Amino acid sequence: MSKKTLLDVIFASDKRKNVLLILKNSPKEMEALLKSLKTTRQALLPQMRILEDHHLITRLSDVYKLTTIGELIADEMIPLLYTVNVLDHDIDFWGERDLEFIPPELLDRIHELGEYEINEPSISNIHELNKEFTETSATSSKMCAVTTIFHPNFMDLFALWTQNRTEITMVISEELFQKLKEDYLREFQELLDDNYIRFYLYDKPFNFVYFALNDECILMTMLTKEGWYDNKELISLSSTALEWGRSLFAHYLKDSRPITEI
Repeated sequence: MSKKTLLDVIFASDKRKNVLLILKNSPKEMEALLKSLKTTRQALLPQMRILEDHHLITRLSDVYKLTTIGELIADEMIPLLYTVNVLDHDIDFWGERDLEFIPPELLDRIHELGEYEINEPSISNIHELNKEFTETSATSSKMCAVTTIFHPNFMDLFALWTQNRTEITMVISEELFQKLKEDYLREFQELLDDNYIRFYLYDKPFNFVYFALNDECILMTMLTKEGWYDNKELISLSSTALEWGRSLFAHYLKDSRPITEI
């Protein structure tokens, strides 16, 4: 009789999958596994035998631990499962987005977004920046953004943030740069003269609306695959999301040049 494939062994049973994840931390006695999995010995033993038969776990007396192969599998499982959890939170949202703006090495780390929310502001709030992001930026030491748009109240927001000594770094598109020079010349010059604000120009194509991060959260608005802006925004307050966001910002900053004069 042929054995199951490893994919079947790992993912066709939640019990087997969870045993591998639990044992990744340390060897466990059967009673500890039963308690963690909230199951019975009779229900778990057949699954343990399958894991043993496929050389993923080994047993000494009543203590189970991962084999070398089991450790290798468990190490690879965790980022995959985290990625699935992130995407599964709202698979339609992700399936409809244009994700080309995320470099491959960061797309591989998309699981770092952790827990997040998808918001769709009402029509009456469509021209206002996310309230949570606005408030946390006012108490942050730094705020960074890469953007193709400026909200109508950007001068008030910048005044609030710099008053609290928040250091602001903005990477803007060529199109936005031209718009600021043409429609907001005086205001733009005031921002350039502010010691707490730095502007950079990214003159390559943009295929997203904006993303921004401060000390506490990351905020992103992406385009759909058809190139439409549907006003949905992603916000995450997890520490891993912030680290991911810093890497994404650094990716765009390194290919940008400082704007020191108009």
